[in-house]
Amino acid sequence: MNSSVRIGRHDIGPEHPPFVVAEVSGNHNGSLDRALEIIDAVADSGAHAVKLQTYRPDTITVDVDAPAFRLTDEHELWGGQNLYRLYEQAHTPWEWHERLFSHARKRGLEVFSSPFDPTAVELLESLDSPAYKIASSELVDLPLIELCASTGKPLVLSTGMATVAEIDAAVRTARAAGNDQLVVLSCTASYPAAPQESNLRGIPLLAGLTGAVVGLSDHTAGIGVPVAAVALGAGLIEKHVTLSRDDGGVDSAFSLEPAELSALVIETRRAWQALGEATLGPKPSEREGLRLRRSLYVVEDVRTGDAVTSRNVRSIRPAGGLPPGEIGNVLGRRFRTDAAKGTPLTWDLI
Repeated sequence: MNSSVRIGRHDIGPEHPPFVVAEVSGNHNGSLDRALEIIDAVADSGAHAVKLQTYRPDTITVDVDAPAFRLTDEHELWGGQNLYRLYEQAHTPWEWHERLFSHARKRGLEVFSSPFDPTAVELLESLDSPAYKIASSELVDLPLIELCASTGKPLVLSTGMATVAEIDAAVRTARAAGNDQLVVLSCTASYPAAPQESNLRGIPLLAGLTGAVVGLSDHTAGIGVPVAAVALGAGLIEKHVTLSRDDGGVDSAFSLEPAELSALVIETRRAWQALGEATLGPKPSEREGLRLRRSLYVVEDVRTGDAVTSRNVRSIRPAGGLPPGEIGNVLGRRFRTDAAKGTPLTWDLI
């Protein structure tokens, strides 16, 4: 079992900054130029990787319009749509892949994809994809997991909709194929997803169940959920990205715009840095603050024999005098020597 996984030049795991993956999905809106623009925006944002989806309508479903092949009318984004027509609209043409992989690499990004059948794996192997992502709906396709795992490339498994038994079966299948380079993602497979269904407290459970590096595939609005996920151990964050939600597109409603993606990179790294260690007590950077903490001081000139009162001794900043909690023990005593205003009160003065 690995405490980290390496994709390209990047180590992924709790000891490393979050690895941010931008999912293009169908947000290219059928335009290669737009897909290339999205890759440029991802690179400019500081994200680490861009991810595609590799399927044709015929490799993910069949052209049938029976009720089972349509989304329900109540679906928030794609209500009533036929699966085959939806995938025709959303798929990334295979002839684009080489250009997209090449451009992403030129921009310094890791680039990989979600294959949905063996022919997609064959294409991605020809492009030397550094990793594979198994989408949530395909987590139960154990032969596909076995095929991807057998390439020896890191495998990212998304667990939306999955039971504990299904997650365990997928992980066991990958390991039985000789692959322990696994990242298992917490995911809510609804589009968009409600934050209250994210159940981020399950991320440590997922790590314990699988013994793998864990992360989050997130379909909520904004960046709050993934930032919180980092605090619970997520080492990889995946979010859909678009140039502008106003442009429309199959996934635009739950996708980040470039400025938001840049904020995600910054804030997830900041959240990871903030985790620190499980210790309590002063930090090295607080030395100056410690010097300026409150303590008991003489606040007006006093003479030998004067009584200690609330007028001539008070709790003020800085430190150096007795702790403020000693005020009850010093009031009513007498000064054994003269003391000027601004003198820290110590036991030898009274």
